[in-house]
Amino acid sequence: MITTSFPAELITKYGLAGPRYTSYPTALQFHEGFDAEAYRRHVQNSNDDLIPRPLSLYVHLPFCKELCYYCACNKKVTRNIQRAEVYLDHLDMEIKMQGRLFDRDRQVIQLHFGGGTPTYFDDIQLKHIVEKLSRSFLLSRSSSREFSIEIDPRTVNEERVAYLADIGFNRVSMGIQDFDPDVQKAVNRVQDEQQTLRLIEAARESGFNSVSVDLIYGLPLQTAKSFEKTIDSVLSVRPNRLSVYNYAHLPHLFRAQRMIDSEQVPTPEVRLQLLASTISKLVEAGYVYIGMDHFALPDDELALAMEDGTLQRNFQGYSTCRETDLVGLGVSAIGKVGNSFVQNRKDIRDWQAALESGELPVWRGLSMSGEDKLRRDVVSAIMCQGYVQFEEFERKYKIDFSNHFALELESLKPLEADGLIELCEQSIEVTPTGLLLLRIIAMKFDEYLINDLQGKSYSKVI
Repeated sequence: MITTSFPAELITKYGLAGPRYTSYPTALQFHEGFDAEAYRRHVQNSNDDLIPRPLSLYVHLPFCKELCYYCACNKKVTRNIQRAEVYLDHLDMEIKMQGRLFDRDRQVIQLHFGGGTPTYFDDIQLKHIVEKLSRSFLLSRSSSREFSIEIDPRTVNEERVAYLADIGFNRVSMGIQDFDPDVQKAVNRVQDEQQTLRLIEAARESGFNSVSVDLIYGLPLQTAKSFEKTIDSVLSVRPNRLSVYNYAHLPHLFRAQRMIDSEQVPTPEVRLQLLASTISKLVEAGYVYIGMDHFALPDDELALAMEDGTLQRNFQGYSTCRETDLVGLGVSAIGKVGNSFVQNRKDIRDWQAALESGELPVWRGLSMSGEDKLRRDVVSAIMCQGYVQFEEFERKYKIDFSNHFALELESLKPLEADGLIELCEQSIEVTPTGLLLLRIIAMKFDEYLINDLQGKSYSKVI
């Protein structure tokens, strides 16, 4: 059970910057020496596996009509729909190229449309993408498939939600962030509360078996009291999942955030109040704390995956279906095939130019070493299960855990003294207090952090 009381003195001590560990190694370690040919080799090796691994597809649709000041995503704000049409033409090219690489017996059991704002595109365009995917990949028709799409409630109505279900989506994620009018104005995202709540109910009526809601704490002008009202409103329609993200104010990295008055951004102490209040309300309402930002109802797949040890983290956060290869489609999309990570070109023009030349638009990536894989699994165990059993790693990697990680275990002792973990002879167990600081614990096993000791590339943990 996660704690809702956090010693104030630990705020300063552990209010550091660090990775979110949506991958290990993190994207900062990707390099341009990993090219399209290296990616093809990893795909072929994966195809050659004795038991075909299923696939997960991520489609990045980067366009938005309005700029949300807090956003750190790779997006293109434009009302020129012609640019989106050109983008889809190139996405068709990439879908065909990627589809030719993977054996047709590899079923797609997960599909996610992310953005940007996927519902920037009209119904015909979204159906077109799904049809193009079905021609190049074997899309699962099972009721257990997870085909999800992110929607901006300002861009859809009840009829559009029903249409998304008709073309194959059975999961939906809705961005809310905060219902408070002053906060909405401060971040340039004004949306109607009642309309949004009606869309959640409409999604259920249309047959979506999972509805997820995105909130953000730490936005300008937020208070514990005002954010509680948003939480209460969301709980009135009881979504299956909630993602409550910590706003990372990094105006030196993200130009849009320079539109936010830094003086209005809550202090770490207020952020902690926001988080504690949120956790208390959600746990009291029966939600399970998955880790980091995620909460789910007890019968949700995320909660069940956490129980049976199949929970994973990827570039969309916590996810199920660990034993899949992830294929990233679209500008800046990230994939994971076998023991490699790959990222597409970040600039739309560069991405389009590569495709027009008949090339995969690979920008950079990474082939994991044996040590990377070992540390990836340790980090994953911390982030997804909240404990590390030494014997499991000793059996899998043929190591003596205590000897191999002697320095890391020594560095964990101050965290144990502060009540974040329990160091046992054959395990590391995260305490209820430590669940709020999973990133700090995982960082102790990240051998790359020595090159970024100031944490300038990361968000604050609290």
